[in-house]
Amino acid sequence: MPTGHRWSLQCKPSRGRYGSSMEHEPSPEPQNPVQTPEHTTVHTPTNDPGHDGGGTAARRASDVSIAGSEAVTELLGVIGYAELVASLRMAADALTAPSLDVRVWMGRASRTEFENFERIVARLRESGHDPETVLTPFAGPVDAFHERTKPRDWLEGLVKAYVGDGIARDFYREIGRRVDPASRELIESVLSVDAQDEFVVEAVTKAIEADPTVAGRLALWARRLVGEAIAQAQYVALEREALIDVLVGGPGDLGDLGRLFTRLIDLHGARMARLGLTP
Repeated sequence: MPTGHRWSLQCKPSRGRYGSSMEHEPSPEPQNPVQTPEHTTVHTPTNDPGHDGGGTAARRASDVSIAGSEAVTELLGVIGYAELVASLRMAADALTAPSLDVRVWMGRASRTEFENFERIVARLRESGHDPETVLTPFAGPVDAFHERTKPRDWLEGLVKAYVGDGIARDFYREIGRRVDPASRELIESVLSVDAQDEFVVEAVTKAIEADPTVAGRLALWARRLVGEAIAQAQYVALEREALIDVLVGGPGDLGDLGRLFTRLIDLHGARMARLGLTP
């Protein structure tokens, strides 16, 4: 994509799933970085289901660091590019599905993901940012993840969307709950995929019932995906300073980051159970 090109897209609201991944190598910093204001502290309810009930969780629930503009911009950038790639790959995987109903669903999911990409592009423009400048630093790492995790068939493609993208969604929700209300609403909408998850669970369950031998293959595939997805989440957290400061409430407090990844693994186990697979 030429650097000087500027996109012109018509944006429509939609809801859809999210998938994103990063490679283990530093990505270039965005051009014209946005100056980040100092973090502020606000009081929020302590019954957040995404956190444990211990003292650290209670402290973080009552003293949540609100992300500065740089962190919000980077978060929208990685989600936006991931939605674009997810849309294109879902459309390609749909052609290998064995039945028309699955192809139709995957086609609709692809459309939804592209609409979400357009929504993020529109938000970046509204906030005075050039979308290409913001998204481009994430292109190489996201593409590299997908090259490392190419599904062999439509069934592995669905498991990848459910497992790999599920971990990424959980990770970005942790950051998204600390951004400004308008950006948080957009991010939550893009990451909301309940109906699509239900379809994936039903399709995979039926496939296993029809051929129980595929269960072992899919379980191994899911384990590989979770390793790659956790690695990419760690990469994002450690390489993007603005994002890690939001996650841990400031520089130096990495204990909360470790607890975050423990929660991601627990949520992954719950997803695998829904599929009837061993984590």
